[in-house]
Amino acid sequence: MSPDSAKIKLSDIDEERFGIRTAKSSCTTREDIPELLEFCEAHQVELLIARCPAADIEAVQRMERHGFFITDTLVYYSFFLKNKPIPEDAAGIRVRPVSPGEEFVVKDIAQGSFQGYRGHYHADPRLDRKKCDDVYTDWAYRSCFRGSLANEVMVAEYDSTPAGFATLRINSDSEGEGVLFGVAPVFQGKGIYRSLMIGGLTWCVSLGLDVMIVSTQIVNTAVQKVWTRLGFEPSHSYYTFHKWF
Repeated sequence: MSPDSAKIKLSDIDEERFGIRTAKSSCTTREDIPELLEFCEAHQVELLIARCPAADIEAVQRMERHGFFITDTLVYYSFFLKNKPIPEDAAGIRVRPVSPGEEFVVKDIAQGSFQGYRGHYHADPRLDRKKCDDVYTDWAYRSCFRGSLANEVMVAEYDSTPAGFATLRINSDSEGEGVLFGVAPVFQGKGIYRSLMIGGLTWCVSLGLDVMIVSTQIVNTAVQKVWTRLGFEPSHSYYTFHKWF
């Protein structure tokens, strides 16, 4: 089995960050579990990060029997761009594409906004806390260099000062995704996140896409309230599991 099979891949960036050979599986079903375990044994994987649909309870129970433990629950929401208008943004906050050289500005915003964020890395007690924080900081920084992580990065300005960012990705001919959002702590509570969401919707419309999706941890109710008020609808959910070998 190759190091990059259809169902599972080695994660070089996680290995570099944590010093642990890591593999990832993005959509595990009950039938995939033997293949994942075989892959990890063949490639001397120490940590496997696997997501499975929350509706597949049999897969969840089989993973638990094999020593997987849950680290987060991701909920997805969708906005159907053909069915409803984009809400007005009366906040007067400018949202624009990131400028060359602003990648360190985005990185600084991410560092402040994701300090201690409870993602699946933080939920694993065997992973270094500081390095878990760095996941999001590095993710935001690398997204500024167009590639597989993002097709666009938007910056929100408050009184001409960069105050927040959004990374956006095209998933298919019909679907765009708001991937990573951050607002500097000093600017939180001023409607900047809402403006970034509207900026993301506008970007998707400009590309002729049919739907925009977003996701977050199920416990992050604050952003889900923003989404529902804008017109997003709950769509589906995934569990994230870790397994150590």
